[in-house]
Amino acid sequence: METTQDANISDSDFLVVGGGIVGLSIARELAGRHPGARIAVLEKETSLGAHASGRNSGVLHAGFYYTADSLKARFTRDGNAAMRAFCLEKGLRLNACGKLVVAKNPEELPALDTLLARAQTNGVALTRLTLAEAREIEPRVTTCQWALFSPSTASIDPLEVLTAVAEDARGRGVAVCLGERYLKRRGDAVVTSRGTRRARYVINAAGLYADKVARDFGFSRDHALLPFKGLYLYASPGAPRLRTNIYPVPNLANPFLGVHFTVAVDGRVKIGPTAIPCFWREQYGWFENFDAGEALEILLREAALFARADFNFRELAVEELRKQFRPHIVGLAGELAEFVKTEHYAAWGRPGIRAQLVDVKRRRLEMDFRIERDDRSLHVLNAVSPAFTCAFPFAAHVADMADEALA
Repeated sequence: METTQDANISDSDFLVVGGGIVGLSIARELAGRHPGARIAVLEKETSLGAHASGRNSGVLHAGFYYTADSLKARFTRDGNAAMRAFCLEKGLRLNACGKLVVAKNPEELPALDTLLARAQTNGVALTRLTLAEAREIEPRVTTCQWALFSPSTASIDPLEVLTAVAEDARGRGVAVCLGERYLKRRGDAVVTSRGTRRARYVINAAGLYADKVARDFGFSRDHALLPFKGLYLYASPGAPRLRTNIYPVPNLANPFLGVHFTVAVDGRVKIGPTAIPCFWREQYGWFENFDAGEALEILLREAALFARADFNFRELAVEELRKQFRPHIVGLAGELAEFVKTEHYAAWGRPGIRAQLVDVKRRRLEMDFRIERDDRSLHVLNAVSPAFTCAFPFAAHVADMADEALA
């Protein structure tokens, strides 16, 4: 654990708020560009990976879901390659198992065509397969007429990768300050649980709290984060195994990919995730980390969305709540592969929470990463999936912006 002296903390050239994969990658990138620069990362928890980055699905995405004009499309393909190279360089585990995307009925086939076209535009390898060809990859898969195969989709251990990125950042001179919480902005300084810090440039990568930090700097006026809980259900040791990830055709109107099979880095299979609306930001359990103020604010926002049915929130909330019941979520997964039984899936994994940005003015979900900035600070407001995959090129993009602001 990094230590600092209370109430007497040295100034920084760059101060990064948030020690997840995005914040650490940004700090690592800046340190590589500016040897000798004073760079500090604030992480409120006493260990890495307590939140989204350590609870990530572990999937390295390929980059064919996203429209070519999006930041996600720009960074996913390159991020996949960069993260693979990093894992090989550091000797980290990597399961290059690929992914099949399947259709449940003829109505979903046009969406497969859309994904194939996006892959071609984005320069991502994606192959159209018949059912027979798909079953050469995974004998249990089911699909309507044809499927897509992504050879570059892979699985990693997110906590293992996060730890290695932190070690790399420290090796470049970054101070990773665990157990130091951002409290507020005071003039040109940042007040933390250990004192007051000043920095030439502040970068906010605070995940679930990024919108609150941003407001202290005059940003995120028309946006707010809504937390959605992601649960995975793990296969029992004796359950039939899979060779590859299997995903359904997604609803391209929202950022959630639907219930799917994931093959973890150790070969274990899980199904999920859910996207259950939470009532406060760190609601991992029924009353864990309860915050009355947050609960009131988020409940009022969700109640308004439910009443107006903005972006089909009412339908989404009801369906996601149903996925907490094992027979239902297993039944959804059973539409993607044969011989899927409820008794094969008994253990729920560690929950994660997605910090999904909502445009409260236009009443819609933000589909892409969002960054707001000025000449003193930059705010990463929607670092949701596939942010883990995108971390390295995303960090380079943020570093470019910071360098531009300080030029």
